[in-house]
Amino acid sequence: MNKEMKDLAKWVIKTAQENGATDSAASLYKNREVNIRYHEQKPIVVKEASTQGLALEIYNNGKYSVQRTPDLRKTALEEFILKQLNNTGYLEEDPFRNLPDPELYAGRQEKDLKKTDPAYAGFTVEQRHRKVQEVENACLESGHDSIIAVEAQMQDTFSESFAITSNGFEGEDQGTTCALSAEVTISDEGERKPNGVSYGVTRMLDELPDAGELAYQAAERALIQCGAKKIPTEKLPVIIQNYSSARVFYGFMSSMFGDNLQQKRSFLLDKKGQKIGSKLFTLEDDPLLVKGLASRLYDGDGFPSRNRTMIEAGVLNDYYIDWYYSRKMECEPTTGGPSNLFIPPGMRSVEQIMKDLGRGILVTSFIGGNSNSTTGDFSIGIMGSLFNGGETVQAVSEMNIAGNHLNFWDKLIETANDPWDYGTFKFPSLVFEDIMVAGS
Repeated sequence: MNKEMKDLAKWVIKTAQENGATDSAASLYKNREVNIRYHEQKPIVVKEASTQGLALEIYNNGKYSVQRTPDLRKTALEEFILKQLNNTGYLEEDPFRNLPDPELYAGRQEKDLKKTDPAYAGFTVEQRHRKVQEVENACLESGHDSIIAVEAQMQDTFSESFAITSNGFEGEDQGTTCALSAEVTISDEGERKPNGVSYGVTRMLDELPDAGELAYQAAERALIQCGAKKIPTEKLPVIIQNYSSARVFYGFMSSMFGDNLQQKRSFLLDKKGQKIGSKLFTLEDDPLLVKGLASRLYDGDGFPSRNRTMIEAGVLNDYYIDWYYSRKMECEPTTGGPSNLFIPPGMRSVEQIMKDLGRGILVTSFIGGNSNSTTGDFSIGIMGSLFNGGETVQAVSEMNIAGNHLNFWDKLIETANDPWDYGTFKFPSLVFEDIMVAGS
């Protein structure tokens, strides 16, 4: 972010302090997003949007507020600051709201995380259109007669921010994100129209998947749903494919956060140091991953980032606890939220694993579902295919898996050798035994 904007953020802090704030924190941000979508070989969305704004936190004698404004003119900001200071005075006191001890800001790594693509500034509108057209054409030329509709899309963003506090923290961040996707709809029995989606999200333009790969995956994910139907309820081995495996983990992860722990809405409360899954259940959090989509040198409190093993061989090592909830819980803070998450991959492919499992379900996507962070109970709809001896028997849909997270993750028996490359959850395909699959 340029010097003018940094100076403006510093002026905001100075103005807040001079007008009575006990402490304050400001974050200035700018974002630019371009979105192009094609359908029937014509652009149906061509959009570019730029946003900017200020988020200001005021700490005033035990009272706290945070407000945002897109108007960065000094005259407007001065009025904004004074009004926020006045409004903060009407709020209830919260003795746990204050800025972190400045000593906790120390130790930030000086590392280039390579979050910004140097080629991005020269990436033209014509090149964007060409990429989307290549994906759509690859889908249309994939040779599947049952395809009735194709959409292709590209979204890319450039973002930058500067954060500062009245007690000594300063931090600057910027990055590019590029996403390319394909969606294929096919005709099936009756009026069914299954669709398949494939996508890739990266920091660097030249690391996006190629058009042919996206087209093939989208078509296969649609075709695998042809003739889908329920099967009788039974216990089966279940393989959750890599690009969907994070979906079932979301409900588990919600119970690792400080707010749920402090409010006793977490089934993981008091489970630190205890076994909560199988020996294959290890969760690594790496905020310093080069080119990682969730990489950062500091977190929302300004604490320096460091790698953490949150779960190790089935044992819960740590929680996500920010400064505020650490004060309420009278414990040491860790960090407020996850970054790039890994479950270590195994040695075998999904195809090899299927051959040894006998009869089972390969889950390719989830539909709806719910998870109770207090009890750990969850239920989620699935789509995929029934297999036997490595061969697909039929597509399945309108079924669900249900259980409790503490039992479910204890049934993890293998991880495949295919970690997902295009997200913040870099999980491989996950293999579970004795899962109740509910159908007809």
